[in-house]
Amino acid sequence: MSEINRRSFLAGTAAAGIALATSRPAQAANGIAARVGAVPVTRGEHRVIVVGSGFGGGVTALRLAEAGVPVLVLERGMRWPTGPNAETFPHPTAPDKRILWYRSAPQLFGTPVAFEPYTGLIEAVPGENMTALCAAGVGGGSLIYQGMSLQPSEAVFNAHLPQELDWATMDRVHYPRVARMLQLAVAPDQLVDSPSYRAPRIFAENVRRAGLPLSKIPMPIDWNFALDEVRGAMKPSYTNGDGALGVNNGGKHSVDVTYLAAAEATGRVTVQTLHQVTDVERASDGRWTVHVERIDTAGRVLENKILTTKALVMAAGSLNTTRLLVRAAAQGRIPDMPDGLGEGWGTNADRIYVWTNPEREFGATQGGPVVYGSLNWDDPSNAHTVIQASIPSLSVDVRSTMLVGYGVSDGRGRFEYDSAADAAVLRWPREGDWAIQNGHIAPTVRAIAGPTSVLTDTNAVFPSTWHPLGGASMGSVCDLEGRMHGQPGLYVLDGALMPGNTAACNPSMTIAAVAERALDRIVARDVGPVI
Repeated sequence: MSEINRRSFLAGTAAAGIALATSRPAQAANGIAARVGAVPVTRGEHRVIVVGSGFGGGVTALRLAEAGVPVLVLERGMRWPTGPNAETFPHPTAPDKRILWYRSAPQLFGTPVAFEPYTGLIEAVPGENMTALCAAGVGGGSLIYQGMSLQPSEAVFNAHLPQELDWATMDRVHYPRVARMLQLAVAPDQLVDSPSYRAPRIFAENVRRAGLPLSKIPMPIDWNFALDEVRGAMKPSYTNGDGALGVNNGGKHSVDVTYLAAAEATGRVTVQTLHQVTDVERASDGRWTVHVERIDTAGRVLENKILTTKALVMAAGSLNTTRLLVRAAAQGRIPDMPDGLGEGWGTNADRIYVWTNPEREFGATQGGPVVYGSLNWDDPSNAHTVIQASIPSLSVDVRSTMLVGYGVSDGRGRFEYDSAADAAVLRWPREGDWAIQNGHIAPTVRAIAGPTSVLTDTNAVFPSTWHPLGGASMGSVCDLEGRMHGQPGLYVLDGALMPGNTAACNPSMTIAAVAERALDRIVARDVGPVI
């Protein structure tokens, strides 16, 4: 690999955070932290407990609170407040302990990186042929996602999601409701025309030249913050690609400052941070028991809690919701679970490329987070999306930037309980997404990059996904509102509910819209008899 490609690859993968692996003992992987001395045990009863504070948890907390229901939200991570010129989030070009959840052992191309244990932003969950990445913190994945908020077309939606969801109603009611909450907007031309947005302009030029569709991507961003950076009113955060691991300047409408802020403002929602759920089980009286470790920022257990509730909403993300439920089923903590639990898991066909062209100047400073995408959705069975994402500012122009692809795929993995490790383990087929990735995403990426470019497929080096989906899917495990079959009072309202992909779109918009639809029905039917 040339020095230019090597440096751009390192920069790109650092920006994407994909160079993480996990090598902690199985005991820690189950969320059982090492104990030193006696740890107090407390008990509590709550009307509704929500595990996780991402899109599913945020929607659930707000809509139940608006219906007059008190809600306890348990979040294993911390709050990450931002504001102009803050230093809350780590910088991709100078990674530190804030990047990693303490159970992840960081490695950069096989070389360990010595970070002290910390309740950081990202946990890497290694499995067979795949490492899946998930977030920790109030707001969940919305803290670190780029923010691409795409709604599927009707044809692609109906081809890959249950038609009973009713695309027409989702399109008229629930997707627009999410868009309003997140205050979606595309980047203004004034910003795109500024010097640091040369890479998006080159992407747009190449997409048009290749005869492919080009769109601005709706983002949950107040772009005035980026314009203020251009004017010098605040230090760069958007305009130098520094926001890959959270935007320090604010202006990003993540779940913590939208759904959860509104939920807490009702006075009926309590968010407890650094509360790590280790087990869930069905009590003899039919209620749900949640075992929780209250931890410090190094992962040390300060208190054990045993909480009970009539209504338990699992919203810890595809990975952690699925792992908790599969383990509970295998240990007999929740008997008679649906047979499909743990199956139907997908990666959204994620692919991350470093695009290098020695003939083009992408810029040492590349503005972000995302401006343009190419939505190739005419063929619903092979629908896919390719976007350009910035590399954080370097001292020189390495003639490189990032291309990211994802799409529909029939490839599915599963979580299985491993009794030796006492953990649910991911099994992913090596060829899982090859059809869409090699047959459609890769050709589109090559067409955009052009014949004089070099493309480095980072997934070939480190197979990974930022978009884990499924494991407790609608249909086989839950109904469309997330009620688990045969388990009254147990709900799944996060990425685990999705059927392995989200119709060639980033999952966040559809997860939130499906949760909004579900809460309309849950409030109407379940508040009172179940909740």
